[in-house]
Amino acid sequence: MAEGMWRDVRAVLFDLDGTLLDSAPDLGAAAQHLRASQGLAPLPLIRYRAHAGSGARGMLRVAFGITPEAEGYEALRQAFFDAYEVRMLDATRPFGGVDELLARLAESGRGMGVVTNKSERFALPIARALPVFERMQAFVCGDTTPHAKPHPAPLLEAARRMGVEARDCVYVGDDERDIQAGRAAGMRTVAARYGYLGSEANVASWNADAAIDSPLQLLKLFNLP
Repeated sequence: MAEGMWRDVRAVLFDLDGTLLDSAPDLGAAAQHLRASQGLAPLPLIRYRAHAGSGARGMLRVAFGITPEAEGYEALRQAFFDAYEVRMLDATRPFGGVDELLARLAESGRGMGVVTNKSERFALPIARALPVFERMQAFVCGDTTPHAKPHPAPLLEAARRMGVEARDCVYVGDDERDIQAGRAAGMRTVAARYGYLGSEANVASWNADAAIDSPLQLLKLFNLP
């Protein structure tokens, strides 16, 4: 990763879960609640963590071994959403260094936004509740546009709202879909290796332009001390 390689970048867009926020404890707690309601013993929360980036799909796969094609999946999915909604701010916090990262980017004059596949039902209340998002100039959710990532539409909508060209943006995410969406939108991309990658993730195969192991490492790309 070459330091100062993107001094010309005007805006930085971020994925939400696993990139800015550590939401795995609350996602896992919602899944545990569903297990308890069916008389099942709790699982170690670490089991859920690597799948937190997949939202309900990942949590239900860990908790019940169920996939979207299974009978009864949709009812269980809705029950998960209800359980998550009442506890989604219990333990969710920004990753260490995120506050400082966003402050430094703001001081440098760069715009910032969030593009997440999380639906507005959950993402917008979280954004309103946590001060870290006060600096965001755009907040695009999984149901804000007709398409979700890896489609580029949400990223292009964020750039439009911020009044910047896609080529002048960087997108940071912890999932291969994030890198695919960023590349399709014509943005430069950064893989957040500290997120919810799972042990089987081959980040090198994603072909991101750069990768970071902590939020503050992103500053080196902009030559910010």
